Amino acid sequence: MIKYIIFDFDGTLVDSKDVTIAAFNQLADKYKYKKMKKEDLESLRKLSIRERCKLLDFPIYKIPFMAAEFYNLYKGSIHHVVLLDGIKDVLEELKSKGYHLAIISSNSENNIREFLQRNHIYHIDEILCSNKIFGKDKVIKKFLKTHKLKNTEVIYVGDEQRDIVACKKSDVKVIWVGWGYDAIEVVEQENPDYIVHTPEEIVQIV
Repeated sequence: MIKYIIFDFDGTLVDSKDVTIAAFNQLADKYKYKKMKKEDLESLRKLSIRERCKLLDFPIYKIPFMAAEFYNLYKGSIHHVVLLDGIKDVLEELKSKGYHLAIISSNSENNIREFLQRNHIYHIDEILCSNKIFGKDKVIKKFLKTHKLKNTEVIYVGDEQRDIVACKKSDVKVIWVGWGYDAIEVVEQENPDYIVHTPEEIVQIV
């Protein structure tokens, strides 16, 4: 029986593509990497993170070192981050049904809390963050241990290939959402447990 539903933040609950592109391009100016163009976003969605970094001449090993600077730039434009249509209703419905809701994200906790407060979202019980882009499985396992939860009592909702990989490593079921940062071409080989294309489908699956 599911007790907790864990959500990714960027691309899953919110549309932050414009803010992400702007923050990345500020870093690209500073450190002399290729800039990201909005018109290239759809083609980039069909590439893995490693492939995107290679295309943009951005060394993937530098991501953890630049995370704090990136999310500080992100914070400056957080008013441009948009809650996705239907998400607030889904959170309210899940909460009303007695589920605990959490967020596990690579974004900063301050950014997430500020966004939730700005948008009057009070349904999230816990927020956990990690600047390790491929380290969500460790955060999920720690979450399970802290709350003394069985793997079957949790389901994760995310939009990226790395979300699915982390859930497989943690033996937690995952719902992949089709409106985020990764296209189906990137994630289908990872065999997510569920695929949804509207927020309402999340409630149906749970």
